Amino acid sequence: MNNITIQNFDDDLKNRLQKRAEYYGRSLEEEAKEILRAVLTKKTLEPLNLALAIERRFAHFGDFEIPTIARELLREPPNFEDL
Repeated sequence: MNNITIQNFDDDLKNRLQKRAEYYGRSLEEEAKEILRAVLTKKTLEPLNLALAIERRFAHFGDFEIPTIARELLREPPNFEDL
């Protein structure tokens, strides 16, 4: 079996992991493996889609129209014909 070393592991995170391990009756190593296993074996049912994620995030606002902002030129575009 392979070993993994995590350097500069935050003390607060380690304490929280230890408490979680104690809660479930596991060693620190077993708990870390279980968390990794749970996260890495999740099956994504559909591919990640930014547009759908945004739509779901703001769906509770209901249908509404975003007002259009009138636009005008900031300056005249350069004329390169005189060069």
